[in-house]
Amino acid sequence: MKEQLKQTLLSCLLAIPILTQASPKDDIYRKGWIDFNKNGKMDVYENPSAPIEERIKDLLSQMTIDEKTCQMATLYGSGRVLADALPTDKWKSEIWKDGIGNIDEEHNGLGTFGSEYAFPYAKHVKAKHDIQRWFVEETRLGIPVDFTNEGIRGVCHEKATFFPAQCGQGSTWNKELIARIGEVEAIEATALGYTNIYSPILDIAQDPRWGRVVECYGEDPYLVGQLGKQMIQSLQKYKVVATPKHFAVYSIPVGGRDGGTRTDPHVAPREMRTLYLEPFRVAFQEAGALGVMSSYNDYDGEPITGSYQFLTRILRQEWGFKGYVVSDSDAVEFISGKHKTAENYEDAVAQSVNAGLNIRTNFSPPSSFITPLRSAIAKGKIDQAIIDKRISEILYVKFWLGLFDNPYRGDGKLAEKVVHSKEHQAVALEAARQSIVLLKNQDNLLPLQKTLKSVAVIGPNANEQKELICRYGPSNAPIKTVYTGIKEALPEAKVVYKKGCEIVDPHFPESEVLPFEITPQEQQLMDDAIEAAQASEVVIMVLGGSEVTVREERSRTSLDLPGRQEELLKAICQLDKPIVLVMIDGRASSINYAKKYVPAILHAWFPGEFCGQAVAETIFGDYNPGGRLAVTFPKSVGQIPFAFPFKPGSDSSCGTSVSGALFPFGYGLSYTTFEYRNLKITPELQGKAGDITVRCSVKNTGNRSGDEVVQLYLSDEVSSVTTYVKVLRGFERITLQPGEEKEIVFTLRPQDLAIWDKNRTFQVEPGLFKVMIGASSKDTKLEGKFSIQ
Repeated sequence: MKEQLKQTLLSCLLAIPILTQASPKDDIYRKGWIDFNKNGKMDVYENPSAPIEERIKDLLSQMTIDEKTCQMATLYGSGRVLADALPTDKWKSEIWKDGIGNIDEEHNGLGTFGSEYAFPYAKHVKAKHDIQRWFVEETRLGIPVDFTNEGIRGVCHEKATFFPAQCGQGSTWNKELIARIGEVEAIEATALGYTNIYSPILDIAQDPRWGRVVECYGEDPYLVGQLGKQMIQSLQKYKVVATPKHFAVYSIPVGGRDGGTRTDPHVAPREMRTLYLEPFRVAFQEAGALGVMSSYNDYDGEPITGSYQFLTRILRQEWGFKGYVVSDSDAVEFISGKHKTAENYEDAVAQSVNAGLNIRTNFSPPSSFITPLRSAIAKGKIDQAIIDKRISEILYVKFWLGLFDNPYRGDGKLAEKVVHSKEHQAVALEAARQSIVLLKNQDNLLPLQKTLKSVAVIGPNANEQKELICRYGPSNAPIKTVYTGIKEALPEAKVVYKKGCEIVDPHFPESEVLPFEITPQEQQLMDDAIEAAQASEVVIMVLGGSEVTVREERSRTSLDLPGRQEELLKAICQLDKPIVLVMIDGRASSINYAKKYVPAILHAWFPGEFCGQAVAETIFGDYNPGGRLAVTFPKSVGQIPFAFPFKPGSDSSCGTSVSGALFPFGYGLSYTTFEYRNLKITPELQGKAGDITVRCSVKNTGNRSGDEVVQLYLSDEVSSVTTYVKVLRGFERITLQPGEEKEIVFTLRPQDLAIWDKNRTFQVEPGLFKVMIGASSKDTKLEGKFSIQ
């Protein structure tokens, strides 16, 4: 980012809009402060130079129970729950006449208002300011609202920069790049007036059947935690609250199924701590995230959103979380409606607030929560001290944001310059490039030569746009398709596109378990594709999934290519043409046939708006792929659970079932080659509280520039409990020119060596540790050992 742009943005955050925000109540905007409670004097909470704790205490002492309870609900955005685009006279009789905690997805381009108040940006920002002004000027204490929004693929706002899905971001294995993505999001969010982004998703994708694996950085807690840390730090550097989700133990729906099976995750306590909680620990203890979304599943029979153990003991007391907890949709409602640990909804509300919930977020009016909350308080189900604590935590975030010094965040003119700017598009393009993983390249078929005269681009994802756009990212994104990218790369060639088949067939998902006769329409699509392939020198197949098959509420019972895609692939392979398979998908697939018979395979995940350009550049060698798998590819759905890290014997062969991964965690090829050498571990004997430094050298031994992802794995050779065969404890993505050599330095700290021992104490145990460094979890090049005494 340009330094001048950063400074301009930060100055916008700090400026108090006294002269520019003219209103009928101008007299509350004083020199250097705002008279929120309209009493003509500067109260402590209105004093920008007073400590946050004192400002919170002063404001809390002035609040009525109605004002407090209003801070504990979300007003879901205009056109979704809120009926009005702008404040109206009737707001004085609505429940939010006493304030509101946050407003979610306000005029972001979704809902019945569509683009009307999302764009142009000046109109959007003015609408946000008008709404904020109503809460500042028309409520008794003038408490500003926190404008929240989704943001896992860029800010969820029309025309914002559209990034690869988190599964693709994870495949970059590039911490610096994730930090840049976070910075772009923060800059665009701030210019548009959003103050809190529901990102990153820190669930680990251990079951590829699950529909939301597309939204996860990967299956390994260390990788997910380190990438998530970068996103959080970048957002909060610009005074945008990061609200990671979904806390906790959310990503284990029974049988890989979404929605209705959100109960009973089969995870033992030690595994829960080691795998599923670890990315969140990093988010709060190391990155300092000030938001978190509680999930609507249970753990061991206890609903997370009603769990004092999770929301208070672990989150606040153990990890030191200082911000506020919002509920995922229906999480509070499920306490009584699904989990039935409360007799009725009022008791569910009390259970959640006593556990540690601050704000209920759902697609229903805020009164549906606030009214039973007030009733529960009146009946003594929630102590007043608990309410005050919950409000203090909400107010802490609002003071940290600076909303009591400048409530009117956002700048329409600045937004015109920075939202989807050329500079930000360049980051999205680079992310798309770096997310691509080369899975196979038999006889160096790739890169293809640009001297080709005819190419057939075939497949249901070859020219797709609509179903590659995610609800949790920018709407109406300008996706460049693979077909368009190939045409632009070969302006003199004949490039023919044929769909070949749909993503799914008319009988999907029943066709996953029963064969159905192909319809005449399906046969025609396939015949047209075969004819185009026969007439071309090279065939580029673009298969996989889309929003039709992988997203929230889109879990599967098979990992094979859905619909007629496998039939289409086999038919094209019989033509004996050079074939490049490009997978556009959000999950691991059991593409066994392709691995055996297709000479070149690229996996591009969901690459975002520059999909076609990044894929074309990679196919024709303008870019050398360096992405690595952040998930294991099983050979069969029958192997699940089958994800890294593995316990001893969990991948053993018995002679009656397939074993081993189709592609292992960390795997990826390049158009060049690399050599590892000079492993040095210091010291070789260390105390339990000391660090270990690991060094090695990596050299590009090929004839072109390329990226290597250097991965460090660790094994605890003998321990008080059974540990994993190896765990990821370091990674660096580096770019090397031909012949260039670089030294990589890793630091292993006690946190990296410690385990939850047989007494469930997290500690470093004395003994021997093995270090393995290489190009994937199955391809280690260097090994060494050190001891802890």
